[in-house]
Order: sequence, then C-alpha cells, then structure tokens
Amino acid sequence: MNTDDSSGRRWAALPLFPLQTVLFPGGLLPLKVFEARYLDLISHCLRSATPFGVVCLKQGGEVRGASAVPTRFEPVGVLATVQEVDAEQPGILKVRCLGGARLQLGRAWQRDDGLWLAEAEAGADDGPAPVPPELAATARALGQAIASLDAQDQHPFVPPHRLDDAGWVANRWCEILPISLAAKQRLMVLDEPVLRLKLVDEYLRGKGVIT
Repeated sequence: MNTDDSSGRRWAALPLFPLQTVLFPGGLLPLKVFEARYLDLISHCLRSATPFGVVCLKQGGEVRGASAVPTRFEPVGVLATVQEVDAEQPGILKVRCLGGARLQLGRAWQRDDGLWLAEAEAGADDGPAPVPPELAATARALGQAIASLDAQDQHPFVPPHRLDDAGWVANRWCEILPISLAAKQRLMVLDEPVLRLKLVDEYLRGKGVIT
C-alpha cells in the first residue's frame, strides 16, 4: 500500500520518463540524468514538488536519437517523486526516486525538446492484504534476501519492510526477479495483490527457491 494519496488524480499533461525498466509502487528508482530534457524535468519537479510518470519502453531507446525506430511505451506506468538529487559532475545528476500510484495513460505527445507528455490518471493503491498462510514462505524468503543484501551493504528497498503485506512483498520480489520486462509489466498492472504474490510464489517454487 502506498501513502501518496494520488488515487483518482488526473493530469492534462504529465511529464514522462520512458525507460527500459518497470517501476513498481513503493519501489526505488535510481537515475543518472544527463539529457537536457530530463535535467530540466528534474529541476522543475524539485522546484514545484511535483511528480512525473515512469513508463516502460516497448520500442525505441532511452536516449534521444539512440534508436532509429519510433518510441513506443506501455499504456500503464507508475508515478515517481524525486527523493534525493546529487550533482555528480557538471551536467550529470544522480537522482533517487520513489514509485507511487499506478498511472493509466491517455493521449501522449512529444515536445520540441523531446520530452514526452501524456494525459494520465492515477489508479487506486493496493488495499491492505495480509500474506495468506500458504504464501508465508515467499514472504520469509524475501526477509532472508533483504538480510543477505543488507550484509552486502545493498539496500534496494525503502523501509519499513512490510513482510506481512502481500502487495509489498510481491512488488519487491518482482523488482529483483530475473524475469522479462513484459512479465514485470504484467505483474505491475495486476490490481490484485494476493494474486500477484501467488504468481511470484509459483515462480519461486518452480525455480526451487522455496519448497
């Protein structure tokens, strides 16, 4: 469950950041920003305390001009808010963002500077959903994974770690599983947290991660 209170909010022209990744609600997104259109976007978001949308690319490249094919992205993305910015060197920003509500996109267009904008509406957050007993092993395994990552000084998840919440556990697993972007997108848009966790559980059992 998220706490950004964006459910039902609409935008006539929400700035978008198309990426070859799937951001999940509640997830951390580190970005290295160097293109002028995105440097301007991050500066605007910081000044105005406004979010932007992250959408997974279906076709095209992240960098302008890097691909000869037209840019196409998924119709559902996730709202992102800037948490931290570090000016690593002149013209380059290291940005830490946090995923919020899912976004249903409408008409999209590109400005002259290359920035994508779209009509968008925020969907409802996952409701509170306890982890069912039959899926408890998946939650425990995530707790063990978090402990292992902590020991390596890696902290990919924002605390508190809600290991009793089916949606939170499912989302965090989806972020670190070695599955395709298309599979991650399908899981992200699924609005039933227990079913999302059940699919993750089936994957982990199929790979022998849990028994």
